[in-house]
Parts: sequence; C-alpha cells; structure tokens
Amino acid sequence: MLSLIFLIVCVFIAVFAYALAPDDSQNANQMHLSIHSKSPGFTVKMLTIPAEVESQNSISSFFFGNRNASTEIPISSYKVTQSGVLIYEYTSDGTAGLQKEYMLSQFPNASSIKDISRRYISEKKFILGTDKYGRDLLSRMLIGIRISLAIGFVAVFISLLIGISLGAIAGYYGGKIDAAIMWVINVTWSIPTLLLVIAITLALGKGFWQVFIAVGLTMWVEVARVVRGQIMGVKQMQFVTAARALGFNDFRIITKHILPNAMAPVIIISAANFAGAILIESGLSFLGIGAQPPMPSWGGIIKDHYSYIILGKPYLAIIPGLAIMSLVTAFMLIGNALRDAMDVKGN
Repeated sequence: MLSLIFLIVCVFIAVFAYALAPDDSQNANQMHLSIHSKSPGFTVKMLTIPAEVESQNSISSFFFGNRNASTEIPISSYKVTQSGVLIYEYTSDGTAGLQKEYMLSQFPNASSIKDISRRYISEKKFILGTDKYGRDLLSRMLIGIRISLAIGFVAVFISLLIGISLGAIAGYYGGKIDAAIMWVINVTWSIPTLLLVIAITLALGKGFWQVFIAVGLTMWVEVARVVRGQIMGVKQMQFVTAARALGFNDFRIITKHILPNAMAPVIIISAANFAGAILIESGLSFLGIGAQPPMPSWGGIIKDHYSYIILGKPYLAIIPGLAIMSLVTAFMLIGNALRDAMDVKGN
C-alpha cells in the first residue's frame, strides 16, 4: 500500500510538475552560472528582468512550461538610482561583482523606481541546491519524473502489444507458426538487452520517442513466452472446446475466452518490466543516448554530476540515484504484491 501511495504521488507530481516546480521555464532550464553547484538550502537575492511576451496559452504553460520565462540574475546587493536600479552581480568568493544598471523602462509593470525593488528583486531559495549550470535541482528532479514514468508506460504498452499478440498466435496455433515465432523469441532473447536497446536507438536516432520505442521493442520477449505457455495450457480446457463447437472464430476464442484466463502472470511481468524500463532509460541517458539536453532526466542528471562524488558534492548524483532506486523499488514491491494476490494455489 505504501508503494502504491508513493506511485500515485509520483504520477500526481509528473502531471503537475511545472505547477509545483520553482522554475517553471521549459525543461526547468533557467541557468545561473554564478551560483552553480550550491548546496541544498542555498539562498540568494535575485533580480528578475521580464521577457518579451510570446503567444502561449495558459494550458500549454501549465503542463509544458513557460516559454516566456523571465531572465534571472543573482545579485549580492543593489542600489536604487534616479533612473533605475544599480546591481552588483553575485560572486562565490564574496568580492564585489560586476556592476550593471537597469533602467525603469526595462520593467513594464513598475510604475516607479521604488516598484523595481519591491516587484522584481526577491530572495530565492534552492531547496535541493543547484546543478553545475546553476539550474534549480528540485525543479529538474520534479520534471524529470515525467521521463521515467512515461518510458515505463509506453515501453510496457509496446511490449504487451507485441508480446501478447505473438505469444497468443504461437500458443494457439502451434506447429510451424509456433516454431517460427519461438525462433524469433530465442534470437531476441540471446542478445543483451542494453546492447539491443543501444543498437535500436542508434538506428532510429537519439531522442525522446526513439528511446520509448527502443525499450519497448526489447521487453516483449518475456511477455510472449509467458503468454504462449499460458495459452498452450488453457486451450485444452473444455470451455475452449465448447466455443469451437459453437462455431466461434479463432480471434474471438483467443481474445474473449483464452486471454482473460491467462493474464494474471502477464500483469505481474508488466510491473517488473516497468521497473526495468526505468533502469534502462536511466542507463541510456547516462550514456548520452537517452533523453537529450536540455530535457531533464534522472539518468542525465547523474551523468552530469557523477564526478562530483569525489569533488565533495556527492548529493548532486546521490539525489537522482535515490529517486531512481525508490521508483524502481516501488514497482517491484507492487509486482510482488500482485503475484501474491493472484497466486490461487497460495490462497
């Protein structure tokens, strides 16, 4: 139950990621190089310069991020002048940073010079710190959960579609059809999963959807073997013989009578495949052939910061690592619970 609640929370976060993330720019890609690699809880004064407004509806910005993200400049101090505001940019060593003056005309919603400091200068806190590009790590983690859950759903859907179809055909008809499909299954099974995924990804090209397809095309084998075995047993039952005697066609017999009685182990395998898909996507992103920058991915975040483990800031790699571990563990526990619930002999 705890795993199920955790997954429900994760799905909620994935759907409303941009509404929850402190950085609502697309892909949480607001960079502040002067405050890179800061520890969790870091706070700094931030000057916000409004951007030119482009046409974007509120639904798009709510679910996919704000294309009209304003420019943020970390500052150590500022002074109000007669024509605008003079800022001193933030420096890590505490020395006086570069000076730059911004005029009142650059702040369209400020009616007076005093409005600039009240509306556009604020204290910003980075709860999980910043990454090596100065981006908010919490925002990147919240939006990155979309990649992990999406790869799981799409990859499992593709594997079920292919695996159930081929497994059902092989198990029901047998003979040469079964031998041909089993040959394909055995050949695919003999190739290491990660190697096959890399080969498919390189053939289709690097990208978001290519990873989904590549992972899905490598996870159908186990589903097909299990479905084949289940159908070979179920098709000998008397209700299947009765269905044939009533003149039902093969498609109806397979979909309406056999498959519903053979789906319990497939559901269990799907939970394990979900966890496996998340791990494979993280591995691909770590190798640089998964989700491409600036799109946030937990595996990509680890790739960017694994060297920081020995540079005194291990949390930059440990935080996404713990997130991957928690999500995979939750799916594995749910798979075990489903196995126990559907084990008729055990009950």
